[in-house]
Amino acid sequence: MDIGEVLGKVTAQVPDSLSGVERQRLVGQLVVDLPGEEGDLLRETVNGLLAQMEEKDASDVDLGGAGCRGLVWYRVQGKKKADDSADPLSEDETDALLHSLLMESQRNFLFEHRNLDFSYTMQWQGQDYRFRADLYFDLDHLALNMRLIASEIRPFKGLGLHPNAVRAIMLAYNKQGLTLVTGITGSGKSSTLDSIIDANNQTVDAHIVIIGSPIETIHPPKRSIVRHREVGRDVLSFKDGAIQALRQDPDIIVIGEMRDPETIITTLEITDSGHKVFSTLHTASAVESIDRIIGECPAVEQNRVRERLADVLTCSLSQKLVPSLDGKRAMVMEVLLMNGSVRAAIKNENTNEIYQMMHEGQDRGMNTMEQDLKRLVEDRKVSAEEALNHSNNKRRMEELL
Repeated sequence: MDIGEVLGKVTAQVPDSLSGVERQRLVGQLVVDLPGEEGDLLRETVNGLLAQMEEKDASDVDLGGAGCRGLVWYRVQGKKKADDSADPLSEDETDALLHSLLMESQRNFLFEHRNLDFSYTMQWQGQDYRFRADLYFDLDHLALNMRLIASEIRPFKGLGLHPNAVRAIMLAYNKQGLTLVTGITGSGKSSTLDSIIDANNQTVDAHIVIIGSPIETIHPPKRSIVRHREVGRDVLSFKDGAIQALRQDPDIIVIGEMRDPETIITTLEITDSGHKVFSTLHTASAVESIDRIIGECPAVEQNRVRERLADVLTCSLSQKLVPSLDGKRAMVMEVLLMNGSVRAAIKNENTNEIYQMMHEGQDRGMNTMEQDLKRLVEDRKVSAEEALNHSNNKRRMEELL
């Protein structure tokens, strides 16, 4: 039986009268009830689509739901492109394909929350591939985004950080404090965080606890013990994982994302207890990161959060990926390092002063996004137009150019 026949066998049993979760419950059960080789064929079909990401040099793939028009879409060098070389699939057919990837517990979570974050691993032609996946509802049908996780970790030296920033980040020099890696979705935050984790893993005899949703890169122990705790699988929440980590004799705790007030407050508390902590935020600049952390918390907590953040923050790396002149993308990074002036600006609610401190602090290892964009323009890696388009401060960027 070929893939078309298997999909037809499933979709023929789905009545038009069913919609929403009930429709998906039925499709999911029909997929579960398939003979083993037919279920495997569904999964292998999806795996084949994912395997094409490498040859297309794609970072993401999208499939399913009304928005994809039955086609598979790939993000290549930052741009979404549909693959129209194959016949379009119906929404019920893509539903069946996507259900083949799920375990029963994942399917139940999806039905309850209408969204599922998970990691997915496959082997294709003797090579292992790992993905971060997000499955969600789109007009009663399932839609999927998968991001390919790089098989090799970027060397830490490739980040080009000033020695002062390196000392702030590395456990060998600094035993405590919070380091933030920030940027919009798809800016390479996870890759940079993995580089930082790997650099510490290679250089210190320590215990690293990583709490992620989901866990993306698996870090084999080198000089350090490395624990991987996936939210929803190994631990119930970021908060629970962070609190439990304190009883596990950690040297470094990695909080995958400070995404809600509860996680933010817990992250600051465990850092304040004398541990080294790394985390990420979906923000475009160092100043925005500080303001977001404080602003996300309840008003009654904001003064305490502001004081604690000023005390524990050691370094903030904010990055973007900018279209480069060679048709690829170049990373640009803003670096904030804590000192007495920055700490006072946070505590006194004068975060608007921090930008100028970074601008004037290049000799101490700091720089603004605009200064790093200027460097790329001068190195003939990025056009002046792209630098201006991707700057946070247009006026300052124009002055620098």
